[in-house]
Amino acid sequence: MRIAAFDLGSNSFHLLVADAHPDGTFEEIAREKEMLRLGSAVAATGKIGDACADSAVEVVQKFRAIAESYEADELVVCATAAFREARDSLAVVDRIEVETGVKVRVISGREEARLIFDAVRTSVVIEPSPALALDLGGGSLELMLGGSRGLTWASSLKLGVARLTADLVRGDPPTGGDVRRITGAVTKSVNRVLPDISRLGPKMAIASSGTLGTLIRLAAARRSGTLPTSVNQLTVSARDLEALTAYLLDMTSAERAALPGVDSRRADLLPAGAVLLTTILDMTGQTELVGSDWALREGMVLDAIGHHTRAEWDGDPKAIRRESVLGLCRRCGWNEEHSTKVARLAVELFDGMADMHKLTASDRELLELGALLHDIGEHVSKDGHERHTAYLIENGRLRGFRPDEIDVLTCLGRFHKRGNPKSSFEAYARFRSTEQHKVAQLIALLQVADGLDRSHGGPVRAVEVYSSPGVVEVVVEADDDIDLELWGLRRKRELFEKVFGCRLDVVDAQLELPLEEDPAIPPLG
Repeated sequence: MRIAAFDLGSNSFHLLVADAHPDGTFEEIAREKEMLRLGSAVAATGKIGDACADSAVEVVQKFRAIAESYEADELVVCATAAFREARDSLAVVDRIEVETGVKVRVISGREEARLIFDAVRTSVVIEPSPALALDLGGGSLELMLGGSRGLTWASSLKLGVARLTADLVRGDPPTGGDVRRITGAVTKSVNRVLPDISRLGPKMAIASSGTLGTLIRLAAARRSGTLPTSVNQLTVSARDLEALTAYLLDMTSAERAALPGVDSRRADLLPAGAVLLTTILDMTGQTELVGSDWALREGMVLDAIGHHTRAEWDGDPKAIRRESVLGLCRRCGWNEEHSTKVARLAVELFDGMADMHKLTASDRELLELGALLHDIGEHVSKDGHERHTAYLIENGRLRGFRPDEIDVLTCLGRFHKRGNPKSSFEAYARFRSTEQHKVAQLIALLQVADGLDRSHGGPVRAVEVYSSPGVVEVVVEADDDIDLELWGLRRKRELFEKVFGCRLDVVDAQLELPLEEDPAIPPLG
């Protein structure tokens, strides 16, 4: 699936076109950036204004044309701080949507932080954990704390670099008064959240976004003499950044724009960004800073990947059924290891007996899905869980199934434990006698497969089925003894032998010990 992410930031608009995969990975296809400086306009007037709105519409039109040229399947468009705060943002968003056909979502600071941190933790090794992550945009500063498993805490502060520059910088080069005003504004704002940061105890600091990335690159270049091509996982010391800050504060915007690796349109923002960064590192006690190349737009792609079902990835209309079943399993806190093993064993039994039962591929699918669902009733109670399983399946709003298929799954859940299906059970009673026989065969296969994993996550690896007149022999490959499984099958073979009209022998491949010779094993509990 090809996703195009439009990051409509306060300083720059960014486009990322990527080929995304269901495992959460993606490859970049195209990248584009336009610096609009909306944050500066909002800081000065409280509005985006007509001129900036014209530019915004033009850039979004350009981005859409690029996305379409790459045949993007999905557009994801997020707008940040300038749009959150501008008095005319609703009108500008409406205009973008009318004139470009692109729907814009204005996201909260919290949502922005979540998306950014998902990108950062995917891009950078967070060790030791937790990390304090900083993302400096034109209109806001996102402060985040978390680890490899996700975001723990976040705050969005009105300390955007365009805002600080427009409001507090008077000179070029900046004056001592400019520096004091920036330091004071940053200190005052960060002090409000410093207790939360201190309580969580960050062990490292990570920075993302254009301005902070430029500062990391410049600090590394001053240290090594070589301008790095990427800042990802690049570490610089707080002392390196302090020396860089002093260096930049002595330069004019034109001199800063001439530095290698500096976008001339960002040159006037670097002093405020540098003062902010060194102030926060000092306040939080961080002595090093790690760079991240990924930020909001990459987080938007990752988030979009997570919102698609397996059916959408595979292009298989039936995949929605499996996705729906797995969703119900997860909601019920299923025992995934046991259920997936039973499903695999049930399918192996089904395939090995294909010449005997004459069931269809659709029946095979229902058997596998019913096996995945068979124990979800334990979410309600272990006692009588098969009844709870049947109720949950019948009322689980499973998608992509006909009513009669839901009835098959319900019967599999209700009778998987042991015994014969009963016509007093409504879902079973709705079938004609020939269909009841087919359902009973599926139940019998599930009962045997469930018995083969009696110890839940036990030693059975696989089965092979051999049939001869009047006998079905199941040879079990296992990593350990299967005494408990053999005992469990004693209680579950009755229906199998009835519906298939043959004797069931189960043999341990290692010991060549048939079921009948195995000593009785007392039940658990």
